[in-house]
Amino acid sequence: MNRGNHRVLMALTFLAAMSMGLTFFAAGKMGGMNMKMAEKGKTVSVKGEVLDMACYLTKGAHGKRHQQCALTCLRNGEPMGLLGSDGTVYLLLADHKDAKPFNEAKTYAADQVQIMGTMVESHGIKAITVESVKKV
Repeated sequence: MNRGNHRVLMALTFLAAMSMGLTFFAAGKMGGMNMKMAEKGKTVSVKGEVLDMACYLTKGAHGKRHQQCALTCLRNGEPMGLLGSDGTVYLLLADHKDAKPFNEAKTYAADQVQIMGTMVESHGIKAITVESVKKV
């Protein structure tokens, strides 16, 4: 290796090490903020479209043209979400004491609904524990 190539290699190695150090530092700082658990949720009422999160996140699939697939995905246990009218996506959760409203929401895949429940935001995710659902 000639002297010029050696200097370039050393400079690139130094830059890579600095970049990794900054990445770990930033991840540690951000992780400290993101790792904070939500203390107590607030009761909300949100209107939007029931999503199967697998197809929505991987393919952007939603709406009436995707309804049969979404029903199948939700029936097979894929995570469920709600695309709020403002564009916010919420992960929908079952209430440990009463999962009936959550399970009812699955039947409304690709439909517009109003979800009432407790919203929490934790680890960068907004989620609603479904306490009631009605088609709108």
